[in-house]
Amino acid sequence: MTKISSRVADLIFNGFLIVFFAIMIFITVYPFWNLSVISFNDPLDSIKGELYFWPRKFTTVSYTTIFNTSNLLLATTNSVLRTVIGTVANVFCSTLIAFALSRKDFVLRKFMNRFIVFTMYITAGLIPTFILYRDLQMLNHFSVYILPNLISAYNIIIIRTYMQELPASLSEAATIDGAGDSQILFRIIIPLCLPVIATVTLFIAVWQWSAWQDTNFFASSNDNLTTLQYEMKKILTSVNNFTDSQLQNLVSQGGVKATSESLQAAMTLIATLPILVIYPFLQKYFVKGVTIGAVKE
Repeated sequence: MTKISSRVADLIFNGFLIVFFAIMIFITVYPFWNLSVISFNDPLDSIKGELYFWPRKFTTVSYTTIFNTSNLLLATTNSVLRTVIGTVANVFCSTLIAFALSRKDFVLRKFMNRFIVFTMYITAGLIPTFILYRDLQMLNHFSVYILPNLISAYNIIIIRTYMQELPASLSEAATIDGAGDSQILFRIIIPLCLPVIATVTLFIAVWQWSAWQDTNFFASSNDNLTTLQYEMKKILTSVNNFTDSQLQNLVSQGGVKATSESLQAAMTLIATLPILVIYPFLQKYFVKGVTIGAVKE
């Protein structure tokens, strides 16, 4: 009787878990699904609302409007370049600084830790930043996408904290064997820090891919430096200048092919897709044991 009751309890508990996680999956996936429904529905028909699971009038006009932008290929290329170069440079520099701050024998360790935290709360503001970039001749130059974001205080703290939790015996054993700091970093510390480095890499890549304000403020005068997000922002701004009644008239007359709602949905999916493609390649490092088989304290 006890075995039967325990089986019933297990079935009830498993059923509860299945229902719970099914609801969580629906809550997570449905917003993206609804965006895709709106983006593939006729823009004028979308104004009526009540779009839930399937487009009423299927069309790709929202995506056509975006991809017909004259300099879209150049903008996409710039976005890819700034994402790849900016991510690699930020991860490399942040890792080097984090390694130095994690070493207990570093003389300025406490001061630099406090100084980096201080920079997270105090910023110069837009106008001083613009003047600084102008004096450094970075305005309307590709370096404005890379150099100002070369390091991140938040990422440095994350990587430093992770490095501090590694067994000190690993570095001490390597030092006894004659390894220098660079060898310890690249041969021991970085391989063990792949999970946190992968996480930080994803953070930086998402920010670089989604950024458009730096283009707007510091590189808008150079058409060769436009980015995908900035071009999509310009399209959305031009459509938002019309009222709903004007949009309906223009869409029906063929003057405007998409509404702000349909363009927002399409842009969100376009901006999110590359990150969704990259994530599975980094996800394996998030759950990988970091010191399996290493020397234990």
